[in-house]
Amino acid sequence: MILLIESGSTKTAWRYITQANEAFESFQSAGINPYYQTAKQICDAQHEVLQKIKGMTLRFVYYFGTGITDESKKDVIREVLLPVIGNAELSIQNDLIAAGLSLCGKAPGIACILGTGSNSGYFEQGEIQHQVPPLGFWLGDEGSGGHLGKSLVLAYLHHELPADLQLTFTKRFGELDRLTILQHAYKGEFPNRWFASFSKFLFDHRKHPFCYQLIEKSFQSFCDLYLLKYPQATEVPIHVTGSVAFYYADILQRVLKSKQLRVGIISEGPMAGLTMYYKELHRDLF
Repeated sequence: MILLIESGSTKTAWRYITQANEAFESFQSAGINPYYQTAKQICDAQHEVLQKIKGMTLRFVYYFGTGITDESKKDVIREVLLPVIGNAELSIQNDLIAAGLSLCGKAPGIACILGTGSNSGYFEQGEIQHQVPPLGFWLGDEGSGGHLGKSLVLAYLHHELPADLQLTFTKRFGELDRLTILQHAYKGEFPNRWFASFSKFLFDHRKHPFCYQLIEKSFQSFCDLYLLKYPQATEVPIHVTGSVAFYYADILQRVLKSKQLRVGIISEGPMAGLTMYYKELHRDLF
């Protein structure tokens, strides 16, 4: 009856809920980002999943995704979903709302995303009350996989990697020349996703002092440029969702505590919290 869709630039999580106390159906697909993709490109990339949805009985469809910056981006998603969801009621919101509903529920708190990109907002009663605006991949995204990967690649280009790390990096990725990197950065699809792929190298070598300091510096920048600018920052819990938050949780928690911030929930993704929220919201359906 309820379809929840939560999409980042790298992957999309889908959850079909038919009964309150029965197992739901979950599946994944490639990421969706209407900032970079047209409706046709999304339909082509998601063809298999969209065909699957056609066979579902739906009352409500909730889409949360990155790249939903204005009404025109919502129109892209409407063009993709409306032909396959029948008469279901469709709601389209950005991924930060998903984080807020999942992590804060109705309680006050600051909900953050640290995945391929980064974002944050202060929530009360299930609604966003204040946001320190993110600046996107090129001008911001501190604390994200894209920022971590970009910082690592910049260190490589500037010959700042320690000799042992330089050798390991080259063995893993080969010799990356400047023009190849610039091509991915300025001409390639999903440049944030490409740079974020390098963050896996940092994770594998996070105990190396250089990598640890690079990760720590990125999280500190996220705190300084965004979190500490919320008037409520030291009064409410800081909740964080996303793959980077989850896998680097130990470093992230240390940085948050060093800034006198209260660590709340850290989750790999918002879907579990969204499921609880919408089951309760639509309990009359079941």
